[in-house]
Amino acid sequence: MSSPMGESPSTTDGVRRSSNSFFGDVWVNFKRWNLKAVRNPFVLVVSLVQPIIFLVLFTQVFGQVATGAVNRGGSSISYETYLVPAICIQVALAAAATSGVGLVNDIENGMFEKVLVTPMNRTAVFVGKTAAEVLRIALQIAIIIGLGVLLGAEVATGFVGAIGIVLVGVLFSLWFTSLSNTLAVLTKDQESTIIGANLLQFPLLFVSTAFLPLNVLPDWIQTVAKYNPVTYGVDAARAIMLDADVMEVVQITQFDGLWNAVIPGVVVLVALDLVLGSIAVYMLRRASSSNVQ
Repeated sequence: MSSPMGESPSTTDGVRRSSNSFFGDVWVNFKRWNLKAVRNPFVLVVSLVQPIIFLVLFTQVFGQVATGAVNRGGSSISYETYLVPAICIQVALAAAATSGVGLVNDIENGMFEKVLVTPMNRTAVFVGKTAAEVLRIALQIAIIIGLGVLLGAEVATGFVGAIGIVLVGVLFSLWFTSLSNTLAVLTKDQESTIIGANLLQFPLLFVSTAFLPLNVLPDWIQTVAKYNPVTYGVDAARAIMLDADVMEVVQITQFDGLWNAVIPGVVVLVALDLVLGSIAVYMLRRASSSNVQ
């Protein structure tokens, strides 16, 4: 039976589908999560303050010692320049970790259940939420790059390179955003989601090439770093920052200069994004109003 307002939304096996397009559903969720972020700026500030503290303290306290380790091969790179790409990835990691917290808030206040009973496309719900968070992460990374330049860092590839670093950071954030949201659906608890994300966040940073070159790290950390996603994100961003091939975990010479680091880094991150993004969408699609209460 058609509704008095016109033709009813299509149905499949009795399940009502949204009369909006997929991109219409994405846009609705994109706006909702941006409004939610603006109304609760605390999460935005927290995910940015910690990386800023790392940037300032590491460059001011460990700068001289770390510069010697960074330039062991005879280069002359300031530690500020070396560290900024790592802090950009840390920002992406910290901001992505808070993504699941927002979803748990929705679960606890009943909003998620309301979304589940709407005819909106479940994939569009996740994509819209993620798009809003990607915008926030991109802005935060841009702030870190600007602060790094003020502290003395140099982006060898200029403004275009700075945009490239932002894009690498965003690409990196997607897999951890997916993981954080998956934890939220599984645990349905803020503390568990925060603990789970933070338990991964700091070990991933410190057993990678984020703060020191691979060749000066202990052997066991070098082994772990080769399988650590942070290494690939940091090396890709650092290659753009320095306009040089800095990747040591994978030796590729098919391309020119920095691309020998950027391309393998991007390939690894895209693969992670697709795998973990698919898992997150699957978890959201199989969620029902009964199992989120």
